[in-house]
Amino acid sequence: MGKADSEGALVSTPWPARRRGPGILAPLILASGMAVAQPLLDENTERLLVEAVSAAADVDLYNARCRSDQSGRRTNNLNKILASKFRLTVLKVQDDLFPEGSYRRAQARLQEEFLARLKEAGGCAGAKEADMPTVLGDRYDDLLHQIEKLP
Repeated sequence: MGKADSEGALVSTPWPARRRGPGILAPLILASGMAVAQPLLDENTERLLVEAVSAAADVDLYNARCRSDQSGRRTNNLNKILASKFRLTVLKVQDDLFPEGSYRRAQARLQEEFLARLKEAGGCAGAKEADMPTVLGDRYDDLLHQIEKLP
């Protein structure tokens, strides 16, 4: 299962040996039409996707901070819609459409901005009195419906 070096000692080789290049599957996938190009999005759709990702993050951050709900349900639901409708994910939107150009930096900014708004509202108690959960939820729902209506 190996080769002998110049002194006759056995040298191990990786098993299985890795092939270089696209291999045989790439032409088969392309020939079968399975390769799907990412659709080009117009400016309004891009703006809508950025707003929806931001709204989902706001609701999930509120729930995590003030309700001890770490599920990220709104982001997961949006992810399913984006994947089925646009073949995109929330992370891809954050990488490609957010000004930071990196999902990690985008998520950090979203969290910082949310925490600043929460602090300004007087923490969780003040946010609840100001009806922040309803406002955030309504914004998220509205944006989700707009995305679902897109062709």
